[in-house]
Amino acid sequence: MKYTICILLFAFANLESKAHPGVGIVQDSKGNVFYTDLKQVWRISPDGKKSVVVPNVHTHELYLDESDNLFGEHLWYNGEQKNTFGYYVWKLNPSGKVEKIIPDQEGFRETYSFVRDHFGRMYWADRSKPCQKVVRTNTDNTQTIMEPHCFENIRKIETTDDGTIFLIDFQDVKRIDQNGKLTTLGSKIANKNWTKSTIENQNSVMSLWTDKSGNLYTAVTSEHVIKKFGPDGKEEIAFKASFPWSPSGGMIDKNGNLWVLECTITNDVRVEKIGPGNKTTSY
Repeated sequence: MKYTICILLFAFANLESKAHPGVGIVQDSKGNVFYTDLKQVWRISPDGKKSVVVPNVHTHELYLDESDNLFGEHLWYNGEQKNTFGYYVWKLNPSGKVEKIIPDQEGFRETYSFVRDHFGRMYWADRSKPCQKVVRTNTDNTQTIMEPHCFENIRKIETTDDGTIFLIDFQDVKRIDQNGKLTTLGSKIANKNWTKSTIENQNSVMSLWTDKSGNLYTAVTSEHVIKKFGPDGKEEIAFKASFPWSPSGGMIDKNGNLWVLECTITNDVRVEKIGPGNKTTSY
């Protein structure tokens, strides 16, 4: 089960610079795949049929717990006069019931995230200072700052069941193991010429996820590819999108198939499943 965390940007004019498409795509224990298109949440059943399961929600991320409860948010803009945002967090249970678990709030989610490990601990990015930190909220609501690591611009976080942390720091791929050791798996994976994070380039890498073999995958949206990093840091291209599509999210399912959430600059969304022999099915 793959988890991601992202910063929301509010201008959607250019996919490779300021746009922020959805990244959420997950699979439950029965083989159903859920994904967001920023207007609603869809389900692809094991027989390939599509249906809307959570209508009228603008959520970038999705999270599935071990009981197949699906979580997301609804984010909205209150108009130019107020120039404020609001959100709530919802849960879809396996029976199909949707309920709010965090009521309407002003602003954005900051200390509540959809990144969890097998122990029920939650991970989020503290961006309040130039030296950004990864914070873990424990099951007793205490917080553990993942010292001594200091990051420039945390874009995405994922954690595996054992608590290993993977993150995108601007366009660098990094890992923090259970003992707190920091390893850089890849540097400047979108563009080697970019040395500073800006509004124009900070969404170049949209999401990341892992597989059972310890490989890490990253959706490098600006380059229209998915890059794969082995446990030893070996880098390769795992998928290249066809024009005009770019990957924004993805996952490896329980059978080892690669699922890719793709988008265009006109906010079209599709999902592709890449199976054995590179057989591709589009949804």
